[in-house]
Amino acid sequence: MALSRFDRYLLSQLLMLFGFFALILVLVYWVNRAVVLFDTLIADGQSAWVFLEFTVLSLPAVIGNVLPLACFVASIYVTNRLTTDSEMVVVQATGFSPFRLARPVFVYGLVVTGLTLSLTHFMEPLSTAQYNLRSAEVSQNITARLLVEGRFLSPTDGITVYIRDITRSGELLDVFLSDTRAEADSVTYSASKAYLLRTDIGPQLLMVEGMAQTLDTETQNLIVTTFDDFAYDVSTFIPDQNSTQLKLGELTTPTVLRNIDVLSNGSNLTPDLIMRNIHSRTSDALLALVGALLGFAPLLTGGFSRFGVWRQIMIAVALVLVVKIVETAAANFTRDNADMALLIYLPTIIGLVFVLALLFIAGRPYLFKAAPKAEPLP
Repeated sequence: MALSRFDRYLLSQLLMLFGFFALILVLVYWVNRAVVLFDTLIADGQSAWVFLEFTVLSLPAVIGNVLPLACFVASIYVTNRLTTDSEMVVVQATGFSPFRLARPVFVYGLVVTGLTLSLTHFMEPLSTAQYNLRSAEVSQNITARLLVEGRFLSPTDGITVYIRDITRSGELLDVFLSDTRAEADSVTYSASKAYLLRTDIGPQLLMVEGMAQTLDTETQNLIVTTFDDFAYDVSTFIPDQNSTQLKLGELTTPTVLRNIDVLSNGSNLTPDLIMRNIHSRTSDALLALVGALLGFAPLLTGGFSRFGVWRQIMIAVALVLVVKIVETAAANFTRDNADMALLIYLPTIIGLVFVLALLFIAGRPYLFKAAPKAEPLP
């Protein structure tokens, strides 16, 4: 498909504004994500380099979510500017139909869709796999989670740890540990010193010269036990990172397609659920094409106006909201009915139907204009 000079001009404008809006939106989403990661990682004693690594690994997912929206916003901005500057009117006067005008916008949508497809099918799974791997490694790093002196830490729900001081040799002084995870009783350990040891069965906290106070929550009886040394298993602080669903999200699409039988054997995943995940990745990318065209087609129905095409812009936003509502409904429905996974493409189909209808109307403005009243003869 050869592109004329006007096509190349419009395409360059769209891509330039798309890059600008994509950068702005990615920064907004990234800052929100970075704040959560900062609170989590820095509070656990991780370094700034670990925080930076995690934020970089989270970027592909953020970019994948932002690209369709940036595509839509850039399309609206460029079309509105060309309309208010009368450039679109001049081009239409040369004989370009609305469908012909939409050709560079369609190419623009395909470019962004291709970029989003590479993210959803390849880059996002790879970054998710590395992100989960690093999360597991950080979770295994008990030293970073526990060896913080002078602070009450809660490495997991129901556990509170306090260490008054840590010597250069790694000896923990005046250790306090509260375990309230069991409903029947709560146990509080205190020791004058302790050591963190790594064993074959997992990390152990060896407490020396201390006592354990067990409170029966039903009878309110307190049992106090003193000990010379006591080993407490701290491997239970580490959350379980192994999940079949997470593994599916960590695999690129070609890898998933080659291993459908392996993924479905011995798990709660069925081939239908796996294919639904693949279709969902593709559908998410196709929304970029829909966004590009929905940001363009409604604005053509307004014609030239010195006051702009704000009414048409509101129509475009309303149609995008309809597409997003259908997307949510289709995702929820196919999640429970994986054998009907192709319905995940319903938002794309509805969005393209809207575009075709609007381009048809834009080429026939007389359809919605009242016929002039006949004046009586003198």
